[in-house]
Amino acid sequence: MVRPWEADPDTTFKQRLGKTPQELGNTTGTPDCPDIWELTNGDIAVIDRDLTQSLAKNLPDGVSIGSDERLVVIPRNMLIAAKPDIPSV
Repeated sequence: MVRPWEADPDTTFKQRLGKTPQELGNTTGTPDCPDIWELTNGDIAVIDRDLTQSLAKNLPDGVSIGSDERLVVIPRNMLIAAKPDIPSV
């Protein structure tokens, strides 16, 4: 079955959405920093902890994770800080 949307492996990073992990106090400066980025094709990239295995067993009805997908958790303050950079449409 053809999916209506596929992630583009050839896109690149355009701009960070919100504040840096350092500004939010979500990292010690190591390379394992949470982050949210707009890609050049308009899609969004989220970098943080993969909790697919631990949270997948408790998914709400009607929610699933494909074999090529991961459930990623970011700090709440990071999404709130990105809100002004996210278009309303």
